[in-house]
Amino acid sequence: MKKFLLKGIIKDRGRSLLPVIVVATGSLLTVFLYSWLTGVMGESIELSANFNTGEVKVMTKAYALEAEQFPNDLAILDADALIGQLKEFEPEVDWVKRIRFGALADFPDSLGETRGQSPVVGWAVDLFGEGSKEAKRFNLESSLIRGYMPETEGEVLITEELAKRFEVNPGESFTLFGTTMEGGFAFYNLTVSGTIVFGATGIDKGAVIMDINDAQRAFAMEGAAGEILGFLPDKYFNIDGAEDIKSRFNALGIKAAEGESDDFAPVMITLRDQSGMAEMLDYTGAVSGLMIFIFVTAMAIVLWNGGLLGGLRRYAEFGVRLAMGEDKGHIYRSLLYEALMIGTIGSLIGVAVALPIVFYINVHGIDLGGMMQNATMMMPTVVRTHITPTTYYIGFIPGIFSMVLGNALAGIGIYKRQTSRLFNELEV
Repeated sequence: MKKFLLKGIIKDRGRSLLPVIVVATGSLLTVFLYSWLTGVMGESIELSANFNTGEVKVMTKAYALEAEQFPNDLAILDADALIGQLKEFEPEVDWVKRIRFGALADFPDSLGETRGQSPVVGWAVDLFGEGSKEAKRFNLESSLIRGYMPETEGEVLITEELAKRFEVNPGESFTLFGTTMEGGFAFYNLTVSGTIVFGATGIDKGAVIMDINDAQRAFAMEGAAGEILGFLPDKYFNIDGAEDIKSRFNALGIKAAEGESDDFAPVMITLRDQSGMAEMLDYTGAVSGLMIFIFVTAMAIVLWNGGLLGGLRRYAEFGVRLAMGEDKGHIYRSLLYEALMIGTIGSLIGVAVALPIVFYINVHGIDLGGMMQNATMMMPTVVRTHITPTTYYIGFIPGIFSMVLGNALAGIGIYKRQTSRLFNELEV
């Protein structure tokens, strides 16, 4: 019977073509939307990790208590030695030094007098190290508006809004005022190599990106780093992997350097442990799950209605088959088998069409930078789909389940047909 039904679906296109197209479209949209939503949420988390949190972060115990204030007087003193230990401990993780700071930028006029001053927030990262991925993590080349990327020591990037406010052009110098690691007064001359736009109003008002070696000299932090961030090889945040690394590292109980108090002993936390990130992860997960559930449900209702209407239109056919003596149960089962085959064929086509599209966007992304120029929060300008094991089967949920359910409900009417009235109905 199954072979007979399959031949009927293939040859009778007038009856099966439209349902297959509807199911394939629904499956395609389901796969694409799932991958898109998980990609957007994942990119947002990844952006936060790249800028601030890392997937795991190592700090001193004292620094961790006041991390939001960037207390560089509590920084890791021998950061290079600790990174060496971390690379031996977990070689697959990319460990990088960072210094976060708040300072005052003084912009001089043509006579060397102060033209204007502005508070700035800064990131000191490894811009010149061989194999460093820091510039890519900050998306600096794509964010560059004027000038060029820093090429030598003393060159920095500032935000375009800050540059326009004080009429600063690439090639001009300014002085950065701050405090040293010992609490003293620090000032350091820097040259603007270029201007950037991150797409977040709060940061674009005043931010500086500089090489970590310049920051170490500027703030008397030679060999030190405020934070050491770790990035796992996974494309998106791996909660279980990060928690495992944190637990094993903290269990080692690495002591502070000789002569230092226990407050300077290194401690590791994950992205989820940092301020507001647990709530953000839970919120994005809930929103993503809810939106996917709503869409899958909506597609299921559409396909269910399609199956229901398809079954209702065939009541005359069912009547003829009953009049010829076919058993009601056999007709009902054949209807369900047929719906299952149509749902499977349509779902396979939809998933087969969706996957190349999803893979293409995963690799190349879609640039939405023009839509985020006035954004008030940091969002990725290039959005990519996210491919998970669920991507490969989620399209079958509305495609098969809804089609079978719709035909199952429509087929109930088969049992309500009265053989005594069939010939009257057929004559009409």
